Amino acid sequence: MPDQRELPLAFPELGPDAPLLPVRMVNEFVYCPRLAYLMWVQAEWADSPDTVEGRTVHRRVDTKVKALPESPQEDERIHARSVSLASTRLGITAKLDLVEGEGLHVTPVEYKRGKRPHVEKGAHDPERVQLCAQGLLLQEHGYECDSGMLYFAESRERVRVLFDEILIDQTLAAMHGLRGVANLGRDADPAGETATGRIPPPLEDSPKCPRCSLAGICLPDEVRFLNQAPISPRPLFARQDFATPLYVQSPRAWLRKDEERIVIEVEKAKAGEARLNEVSQLVLYGSSGLSTPLLHELMKREIPVSFHTYGGWFVGHVVGLGHRNAETRLHQYRSSFDPPTCLNLARGWVAAKISNCRTLLRRNWRGKSEDMDEELFEQSVAPHQSEAEGALATPQERAPDELLRDLKEDARHAHRAGSLEELLGIEGIAARRYFQHFTKMLRHDGDPDFGFDLHGRNRRPPKDPVNALLSFAYAMLTREWHIALSAVGLDPYRGYYHQPRFGRPSLALDMMEPFRPLVADSAVLTAINNGEVQAADFIHAAGSCALTDTGRKRFIAAFERRMGQEITHPLFGYTLSYRRLFEVQARLLTRHLSGEIPEYPNFMTR
Repeated sequence: MPDQRELPLAFPELGPDAPLLPVRMVNEFVYCPRLAYLMWVQAEWADSPDTVEGRTVHRRVDTKVKALPESPQEDERIHARSVSLASTRLGITAKLDLVEGEGLHVTPVEYKRGKRPHVEKGAHDPERVQLCAQGLLLQEHGYECDSGMLYFAESRERVRVLFDEILIDQTLAAMHGLRGVANLGRDADPAGETATGRIPPPLEDSPKCPRCSLAGICLPDEVRFLNQAPISPRPLFARQDFATPLYVQSPRAWLRKDEERIVIEVEKAKAGEARLNEVSQLVLYGSSGLSTPLLHELMKREIPVSFHTYGGWFVGHVVGLGHRNAETRLHQYRSSFDPPTCLNLARGWVAAKISNCRTLLRRNWRGKSEDMDEELFEQSVAPHQSEAEGALATPQERAPDELLRDLKEDARHAHRAGSLEELLGIEGIAARRYFQHFTKMLRHDGDPDFGFDLHGRNRRPPKDPVNALLSFAYAMLTREWHIALSAVGLDPYRGYYHQPRFGRPSLALDMMEPFRPLVADSAVLTAINNGEVQAADFIHAAGSCALTDTGRKRFIAAFERRMGQEITHPLFGYTLSYRRLFEVQARLLTRHLSGEIPEYPNFMTR
């Protein structure tokens, strides 16, 4: 440093149990305050090619650990790697890639991916601040340090950064700013509840956002759009994920780990295998089991393992440490005890579900009405064909105007419901209308293999093939939402519309309401109308009906196609799959619960 002045600190010296700011997060705060908050306070993370490359560069450095000398001699040469330092007075901690020097005069060297930027100061402010913070730490530990080096791995160039008073003040301001928005070191609020931080607003139309690995978590354009900003959200360029769920339904199956593969054995004979990096989740039915080493590996990779009964009912799921964002759950629990919030969210979910049921009927109604002339028939079919989602057969007429009008009115009533009990009654009336006409969307052409009918909804157990398919589809949809909510830090068991009950994932049931017709019911229609599931794929016994192993396998394939199908978001205008959409909607719920957006935007297809 140019001088050994006492640094002005906005916070008192931290106690031994207080969290220290990682210097890397100070870098992120200068780059984007919201990014630093998401990464450090809310423990969010997602990889991108840039982050993987940067981690590779640092991994080479970290393999050669060499500590700083405790009492360096005056002429002693210093070349220390992966040096960990901390200071409770500064409130920061860091791992320095390299420290070079002689005696007490040292220079920190920070490794960076990419090429040296050709900018006025030789480097961008986030990197300069990070390096300066490392210099402050070295000074705290008794060394003299007036500059540092940035080494850019791709161009193999070094850039010297002088720690002048302007940079020191900028570094201290960044440290104080991050600690302030994180709300660290503060006690409980006057109401006796634990205080939370204040997430910074998104950057406005910044070129940093599209390349940011956390863009799909931060949702900067979506948050601004939902707060009435005059913008069009940019597409979410999520990394392409080639991993898919692995379903195992043999009751005698045993899964074990063999290097980078999952080996499936049935009665000690190998029945199949899958690469671990190609599996997004493991789904086990009945008494299928897995070894402890495989379970540990799946946990380490954050690959969820979900368990179902042999009949398909979702039992639960296991994942590693899971999401560590306590702040999101704090917002969720607080709002779940607020009756107006519960009612407002429940109204939106039920109204969206009814609207989507109406859309599904309108698009996929079958059979020509007696009072419809040929010209009107042709006019009514064309628009529905162009709007149709999925591999559903072509509808042959439009749904009765009276039915569509009634469902539209039910959705309006749902928006105006005065209580959860009233809303439950409205949902029941709309569901009765919908399922009374569900058969009109099924294929009937005289073939006995397509003789599927639905005379009302029944379950536990389902008594006919269509109800068996619906129940199985809803169980799989519950699992998908359970995993999506857990992945973003929400508790799937604390809901708003579905009240808490032992063993019931209430929030997962809440969030899946608008997607029952769009994903589950649509997959059922596709499987039946395309002939993927036929009458021979069901077992009837003791007044119940269930899928055979073969039928279940075929329907799982239809359901997974639906989950992977790309659609256009009606609000944001970009395309994404249903599985990706679930994550976006879950994150939008967290933004609403934290007060970032005024209303939760339900998904209603056009």
